[in-house]
Amino acid sequence: MRYFYALLLFLGGCCFIQAQEIFLPDSIKKQTQATFINYPIKVDGKLDESVWKNAQSITDFVQVEPFQKQPASQKSVFKLVYNADYLYVAAIMHEPLGKQALRVTNLQRDFTFGRSDQVGISIDGFNDERNAMIFMTNPYGSQKDLLAFDDQVFDDDWDGLWRVRTSRNDTAWIAEFAIPWQTLRYQRTTETNTWGVNFFRMRRMSNEQTIWSALPRAFTPARMQYAGKLSGILPPPPKPNIRFQPYLLISEDRYNGSEFYDQSNGSKVKLGGEIKWAITPNTVLDLTYNTDFAQADADRQVNNLSRLSVFFPERRQFFLENASLFAAGLSPIEEFYGGQQRIQPFFSRRIGLDNDGNPVPIEVGARLVNRSTKSNTGFMYVRQKGNDVYSATDFVVGRYSQNIGKQNRIGGIATLKNDSDHANITASADGFFRINESTNVNTMAMLSKSSNENQTGLAGHYQLVHKGISWIYWLTQNINNKAFNPEMGFVARPDVVENSAGFYWLNRGKWLPSFIRAFEPGGYYLNYYSATTGKLVEEQWSTNPVWFTFQNGGGLGLFTNHFYQLIDYSDGSDTLSFFKVAIPSGKFKYNRYMIFGETDGSKKVSISGNVEIGKYYDGSLTTFSSTFRFAPIPHISMEARFTNNSYSNLGTEKASGNTQLYTLSGRFALNPRVQLIGFYQHNSTNDFDVWNIRFSWEYQPLSFLYLVLNQRGFNDYRTQLSNDGLTRITTNELARQHELHLIAKLSYLKQF
Repeated sequence: MRYFYALLLFLGGCCFIQAQEIFLPDSIKKQTQATFINYPIKVDGKLDESVWKNAQSITDFVQVEPFQKQPASQKSVFKLVYNADYLYVAAIMHEPLGKQALRVTNLQRDFTFGRSDQVGISIDGFNDERNAMIFMTNPYGSQKDLLAFDDQVFDDDWDGLWRVRTSRNDTAWIAEFAIPWQTLRYQRTTETNTWGVNFFRMRRMSNEQTIWSALPRAFTPARMQYAGKLSGILPPPPKPNIRFQPYLLISEDRYNGSEFYDQSNGSKVKLGGEIKWAITPNTVLDLTYNTDFAQADADRQVNNLSRLSVFFPERRQFFLENASLFAAGLSPIEEFYGGQQRIQPFFSRRIGLDNDGNPVPIEVGARLVNRSTKSNTGFMYVRQKGNDVYSATDFVVGRYSQNIGKQNRIGGIATLKNDSDHANITASADGFFRINESTNVNTMAMLSKSSNENQTGLAGHYQLVHKGISWIYWLTQNINNKAFNPEMGFVARPDVVENSAGFYWLNRGKWLPSFIRAFEPGGYYLNYYSATTGKLVEEQWSTNPVWFTFQNGGGLGLFTNHFYQLIDYSDGSDTLSFFKVAIPSGKFKYNRYMIFGETDGSKKVSISGNVEIGKYYDGSLTTFSSTFRFAPIPHISMEARFTNNSYSNLGTEKASGNTQLYTLSGRFALNPRVQLIGFYQHNSTNDFDVWNIRFSWEYQPLSFLYLVLNQRGFNDYRTQLSNDGLTRITTNELARQHELHLIAKLSYLKQF
């Protein structure tokens, strides 16, 4: 604990420095207007209509990276036009080196920010400086869109209905957007609107990010307090705004080995679909029937070497939209600071998936969301079908948050899981408070109760985070008792008290060589105490004495990790094992050291890798991991990942061995709308093989034809029916299991 208190003193001193390094939003906002027309525009990325020549030009971009507020090195021009159906956006990105300067590594939708040339627009239709809808594209017309709130919570996987086309020449690349009014969310009014708006560009060759209305580099373009204003917009009278998306699915399923639940060999035809009704521009109702997620990516295998449960992200579209509204809780920030614990009262993967990630059919579902300048409200109901393992189950979640002032909010979330055996309820109250532009506090108190248990589970946390120009630091404390069991939620580590504090120094001194953008050392301390016994069960002191961020986006760093682990089975806890090797009871102190490096991820060939060595509990462990990416043209991208773990003298058996995890993936695209995507993965720890190959054709916006092959192979114990023919029992015979699924799915979207 002495490390924790030392860090508290350090962070307390930093609080006095706080946000003076962050420049405040301009008191006089930049202004622009859109030109009204009464005819449609052909969206082809050419801008040959006369209206584009007469529309107001939006220029004078400034840098966010590498030199904030300095003039952009290359000229960017945006223009806005609208009619009764669409808001049109034109972007002209001047490029003196022509096409050879453009960087695009693949044509996937929702491409990785910062890996390619890209432009975007942020729209705050409520003009409350909190909500943002962001639409982006790259030089080859791939789409990326997301919803954001307070530049803090993001719906990265939201897919809106809009179009974009691009063109490229020897002096510039051009993007032309058409965003339907039915996709945008804004305050309904009979008068002209004023919206928050910002425009931004990433020129990846020089790794330069520029923006129209100046923004500190610590923030993203979703920080709408810094946006300019778009005035004079008069949206058309509201339409019914109903999206109907039915689907037809034909599948062939083959199992060789144990049958799972009520699954069996054979073919089937499935019909279902979804309806989205924007009742008002800020109230949306979603309905789903016979829900299917055949097009969703399969989960990637991981080798978990920590005592935290693995958090697999949601990949299913119905649950992805508006996910940020229901995602209250505690989690690491950007996966590398803020602490390690993750506690969420609601986690959508508890619906329609079993504990091993196998699908459980969903019968019906409904979601109602209202967002306004004062509050946000959400309600979701899902009915999960029963089978011979699970009974039919109802899932209900309700969420409300109230905005307080310009930058704070309080709220609550409640969940109910109900089946034939029991009911489980979780209730939570939470708050978000922005102390200044770069410092905020996130806090929550939770309780859970099951009808078949006597105890009430309790949990709570607060997380203070400062993200400035020169410093990132955090302080996190949380507790969850042994009885806390949110069956619709997620707890990475139960029955613990966690304390975590850490910092990173973001230094851009003139002493750095020209090829290095920043020197960013840091460190953190965390510990876990048992909430039941009060014993210290884990302590970790980590330092990052060297981290260099290169001008091209690559990086190189050194890390040290010092561990204390208490393994105590006297309280009846489960046996801890890694690599299928049981770890004995006792106290363990050990050190580990790692070097990590990565090259420019926007180039045709890029690599990243790390080597970690040192002790590991009562043995030793050496881990080597590398990733090789090859993208000769934007239409072809391939990736190979390899991880090897070599352990020795580990556990009660003093075992030694090696495990490997291989991943091969590829994306082959005719254009952003016709793609063949696949990956293969082999995990030697459990001899697990998985293939996922998916052909996708978006034949019109958000209408798809999918052809999917999923195949899994793994070792498991056979199951068979009992003598009465009613109960499935497990035998002691280990056998190779195979699953093969061939799927054809056709969906069609019609908007009224």
